[in-house]
Amino acid sequence: MNPGSARKNIKIGLDVGIVLKQDQKNGKITRGIVKRILTNSSSHPHGIKVQLEDGRVGRVKEIHSGE
Repeated sequence: MNPGSARKNIKIGLDVGIVLKQDQKNGKITRGIVKRILTNSSSHPHGIKVQLEDGRVGRVKEIHSGE
């Protein structure tokens, strides 16, 4: 299971890779820092929806551990 599909794994300030709405077909990953968590449920099969610090919104596909 994608670690980005469980809300408990997502924290404000986390470095993540998301797929933007317009990139869902091609799966392009956009990297950024989580500003807000938009999904209220504890999990979502396609990834938790977040807003990045730059304002873009998408679903978390990967979590980066500060490398």
